[in-house]
Amino acid sequence: MCTDCNYTIHGAQHHFGWDNSVAPAERVEPGSKILFQCHDSSAGQLGPSSTLADVSALDFGKINPVSGPIWVEGAEPGDALKVTIDSFAPQPQNGKGWGWTANIPGFGLLADQFTDPALNIWSYDPDSLAPALFGKEGRVPLKPFAGTIGVAPAEQGLHSVVPPRRVGGNLDIRDLAAGTTLYLPIEVAGALFSVGDTHAAQGDGEVCGTAIESPMDAVLTLDLVKGANLKTPRFTTPGPVTRHLDEKGYEVTTGIGPDLMTAARDAVSGMIDFLSATRKMAAVDAYMLVSTCGDLRISEIVDMPNWVVSFYFPRSIFE
Repeated sequence: MCTDCNYTIHGAQHHFGWDNSVAPAERVEPGSKILFQCHDSSAGQLGPSSTLADVSALDFGKINPVSGPIWVEGAEPGDALKVTIDSFAPQPQNGKGWGWTANIPGFGLLADQFTDPALNIWSYDPDSLAPALFGKEGRVPLKPFAGTIGVAPAEQGLHSVVPPRRVGGNLDIRDLAAGTTLYLPIEVAGALFSVGDTHAAQGDGEVCGTAIESPMDAVLTLDLVKGANLKTPRFTTPGPVTRHLDEKGYEVTTGIGPDLMTAARDAVSGMIDFLSATRKMAAVDAYMLVSTCGDLRISEIVDMPNWVVSFYFPRSIFE
């Protein structure tokens, strides 16, 4: 419950894809604070009691619902929408926060290596947000954020929500968490802002294609920066961004070669092999786990012809 919010956008007020002809769910003045009731990325197709059969049956036409859109009075093309991210609160079921991580066939960085569906259902304390248990030993620190956040594009028609865009969208940037301020380039009158696809935790890269997908209530403040003429989104964080993972250090694998995508795949594959060997984990379980807490980083991109991509897995997960 947000006692100082100006508006509430209910879960029923959502849409799929980006389309500047979608009627606004609300018209607001700049500076308004809004509570958005956000669905998980499956739009409720997966839940606490879901099975592998539900993963195989996913309707991709109902993926990544976003709550909104919001018309911001005075917003014009060339302005920037300033989004102050105030808070995230899980939507518990039976008193527990919950989420899911899945290997969806045909989706993810290593889709050719992991062709069968897999699913992990998470349960966590919605108040303390203490690390969520994975298997018998793993504990993943939580850092809620919105995976999909953006404004409507100028181009007419319905556009898929899956790829990120110049105006935001499915960015999957885990640092768009509470305290961060995001600036989005506006292409249409009113901006038509929407948000959804909330996560309880994710690693940089979201390598298996899913994070801890978890329905959340998001409180955001929308304002305008006139004449900003941004080319792409930018954001400011309030402080360190990996403190929840840093305490015990990292295990790191690398990929080295002339192609960044191949190097990224090699780095992730190396970490899966490492966890499978040292923790006796099934490879697909390691793949899903690292997607929620491991970070892909470009370590070097200037020493041609080969570049270095590193994958950082926090040792705190098992210590």
